[in-house]
Amino acid sequence: MSKVTEVVEELTQPILQDLGLELVEIEFVKEGKNWFLRVYIDKENGVDIEDCGTVSERLSEKLDELDPITQNYFLEVSSPGAERPLKKAKDFEKAIGKNVFIKTYEPIDGEKGFEGTLLEYDGQTVKLEMKIKTRKKVIEIPFEKVASARLAVTFS
Repeated sequence: MSKVTEVVEELTQPILQDLGLELVEIEFVKEGKNWFLRVYIDKENGVDIEDCGTVSERLSEKLDELDPITQNYFLEVSSPGAERPLKKAKDFEKAIGKNVFIKTYEPIDGEKGFEGTLLEYDGQTVKLEMKIKTRKKVIEIPFEKVASARLAVTFS
């Protein structure tokens, strides 16, 4: 995690706690010539535009006050969307029974990308049920090999 995202997380947490919201992720990225500070927030029944606006205003005031970021940037506060990233243990626990997509650092059974229903997460292993044509296969992925994970939208 970069210094910028750590500082922004420290500034954001009290604001979110005050509003009953949860921090999903903070990104500080350069796209083209511009820098973007993206703060993804959520709550039990999802966030709305007002939640995002309130957090954006309060965080913007704190950032202006402390000025921890030297370059110009755009602040964006939003929901993580339908394909929310899974970062923390509680994200994985909440996603049990849901469709997820997991990328691994190294191949497992010759693959690095897995999509299926998250059956289990015990802190050490992620157990996934995948459909391969007409049959189902359960795969166990050691948690330390997970490069990224997110909810996956399925269309039936």
